[in-house]
Amino acid sequence: MLCLRQVCSFTLRHYQVRTLSSDLLLSQIGSCTHEDEVFSLVGRSKARLSEKHVGIALNVLWQLQKKRPLLLRTSDYIRNHSQFLTLCILAENKVEHMEDEAIVDTLYSILRLNVEDHDSLAEVLVTEAWKRLERQVLLSLPALSKFALCLYKQRRHFSPIIGKVAHIVDMKLDSIQDMRILSVLMISISDVISQSFQDRLLHKAEQLLEEKDEVHFNYAKRILQFLQNVKLRYHPLVEKCNRIFLKSASHLDVHSVSLIFGLYEQLGFDNAEFRLVAKQLLSETIDDYYDPETFAKLFFTLGPMAGSKVRERLLVTAARMAEEFSGHQVLVILKTMQKMKCRNSHLIKKMASVLHKHLDSYHVLQLVKLTQYLVVLRCHNLELFAKLKTLLFGFLKSSVIPANTVAIIRVLAMLPSFQVEEIIINKAAAVLPQCRLHHLNCIATALVKWNHYDQLHWQNSSELCVKLLQKLNDCGFQRLQKANNLNLLLEELTHVNGEWFEEVLSEETMAMCQHLIDQITQANVLPLSFFLMKTNHRCPSLLDRIASVTVENIDKIHPFEICFILFLFSALNYDPPANEEFFESCIEHLTSDLSGFETHQLVLLGHVLAVAGYFPPVLIKRIFNVSFLSKLDAQLEVLPDTLKQRVRSRLMKLNRAVCLECPEFHIPWFHERYCQRVFRYSSSRINPLRQHVHRMLTEILGGSHYARISVLTPYYYEIDFECVLDENKKPLSYMAQNIPLDDVEGIHLRHDIKDEGRKALPPGAQRIALEFLDSKAFSKDSRHLKGEPAVKKRHLEMLGYRVVQIPHFEWNSMVLSKGEQLEYLRRHLYGIQ
Repeated sequence: MLCLRQVCSFTLRHYQVRTLSSDLLLSQIGSCTHEDEVFSLVGRSKARLSEKHVGIALNVLWQLQKKRPLLLRTSDYIRNHSQFLTLCILAENKVEHMEDEAIVDTLYSILRLNVEDHDSLAEVLVTEAWKRLERQVLLSLPALSKFALCLYKQRRHFSPIIGKVAHIVDMKLDSIQDMRILSVLMISISDVISQSFQDRLLHKAEQLLEEKDEVHFNYAKRILQFLQNVKLRYHPLVEKCNRIFLKSASHLDVHSVSLIFGLYEQLGFDNAEFRLVAKQLLSETIDDYYDPETFAKLFFTLGPMAGSKVRERLLVTAARMAEEFSGHQVLVILKTMQKMKCRNSHLIKKMASVLHKHLDSYHVLQLVKLTQYLVVLRCHNLELFAKLKTLLFGFLKSSVIPANTVAIIRVLAMLPSFQVEEIIINKAAAVLPQCRLHHLNCIATALVKWNHYDQLHWQNSSELCVKLLQKLNDCGFQRLQKANNLNLLLEELTHVNGEWFEEVLSEETMAMCQHLIDQITQANVLPLSFFLMKTNHRCPSLLDRIASVTVENIDKIHPFEICFILFLFSALNYDPPANEEFFESCIEHLTSDLSGFETHQLVLLGHVLAVAGYFPPVLIKRIFNVSFLSKLDAQLEVLPDTLKQRVRSRLMKLNRAVCLECPEFHIPWFHERYCQRVFRYSSSRINPLRQHVHRMLTEILGGSHYARISVLTPYYYEIDFECVLDENKKPLSYMAQNIPLDDVEGIHLRHDIKDEGRKALPPGAQRIALEFLDSKAFSKDSRHLKGEPAVKKRHLEMLGYRVVQIPHFEWNSMVLSKGEQLEYLRRHLYGIQ
């Protein structure tokens, strides 16, 4: 008995000493302030290291790195250290004894230290965690999200284990209240979720964003990444994330801003306020970005919205750093230059000179993009293009993916002086049955271009080309005839345009959309509206259905989508059966809360409604306000040039419409200088048709001094011809009537409308505006006038004109008979039926 007591006493003392010693070692590891201290402890204590010590040591190594700026981290040094290898071997041997969450922490730490995804320790840790999940081990939500993130970083996007994680998230979704955990889980499982699960995740994300007063901008970035992963443009959620970025602006750096801009580009979202904030933030710190990676991100973000001085600095710095750029960074610079419409020859030459060392590292789609950028930027390096052609041909020969094959063919058609080889035609023919409509369209465009420029030089090339085009047409028809889902059809039609589609598939496509008309819902009215607008089709049955679905689901459709739907009806000048109910419902819904719109969006909305003849007082007063216009000017500076010009033009047109149609608002006309500048720098508009018709008018009226060509009216409408008839239908000479006219580069410009009012025409006299309407003034295959020409007619009549509009289809039907054309003009001028 005494001996047993002594043995137990010795064992207890030994255990206590070992525990105290182990705790001391754990404490020492945790208090290390440098990697070498950790490695020194590991080297001295190998025999005493338990699974807990190993896990803590690896975690401490990552925490020490995490505290350092990205450029000062020493992950390579750590991974190559002999004691790090010791830790990995010990961890691998002790993994079965690790606690559940310790496994996740260890996996996370080694991955953050840039250990290869398929490193043996990483594989062992993932396998052990998987086993435990299969045994129904319940990880805490933070540990589950960390594990899911590890799997995502290892690119296990479709792995069964990700499916297991997704199942657990599905079961626990209602209990998740942490936005960080939810956002990590969302991007990690995005590739293995159903549509209904996706909707639940989005609803949960919106709910948490609304409930939480403070949300870290990193969580919002992950939400955008999730939307990108599932290819969903869900603007309500993006707008919530954008508000978080604006609140967190002072904490954003160039890395975050460039990532956000990239995600916005993918999601079809833009925000002028965020652009302004980003421009100010990056402009203030432009001198801090001196390494290639960071500068490339700065160039991508700041370049398209920089002023002339900053833009020049960016271009000079990019040229100086050209040799240091990686292959990916060269692509970023060229892509941004294309977006900036910058053809700086010196920078293009520098980029072309360094591209040779990167060409072999690009995969096929990067080569396609690179070729496109160089062509658009008008690079003249023929040696580089020859190398690109060789590489693209190599990829084409081995390509088995239809989308890649088509992408190569499309970009080869862009190359200057390209001689088409028979293999291209054969490759195109081979993939046709697997092609979507967009791909068929790309091949057709390339074939038509090559045939037009006589670039097919082998024997029987024309015959092969004709056969391929016929087969291509057949594939297009077959694909349309098999369509039974409107959503999928509209998805295919998103990027389809050009002559081939218009000539071959346009009518068949419209027929199929009408066949699937019962599938039109609030979820697809926007893409259908885009398609009708793009193709310029005025299809009453589809438009009526769009209008009824919009009114029935007005609360479920995003305001921006309603704006575009209104744009469709306004531009096509189409009135659905319940026209007033449709427009008034939309206007009431939009004007109930204008705070969600940016300034330029309100201007575009105001113009759309004005074309349709609606002027909501709350909207008009909001726009024509000094503070609003000042804010608009500031935001226009950071918008893309094309959008900037469109907004300025629409504001002028809205100002004109309000002055003419709503004098009760007392809005002044303040676009005089803008219009003068636009017409001063625009090209001459006196074309051969106008000269031909002017000679006819001279013959009809009795002299050239009775008609004016290319006249600018008050409020700066340009009309093709103007003449004045007295009360007896006799032409009045401009010289005799002393009507004041200024000659501005061949355009005849009257004085201000007030001057015009003081110099009235003789009693009973009538001023006539003669307008020729080309095909752009009408819907496709229709004689129905579109919105803008209809508004112009309405406004000219308000200015005192009798408007004579001559449609192209009537005039062209008499093209071979000058006598018929003279008689036609005479009848319309004199109002003879």
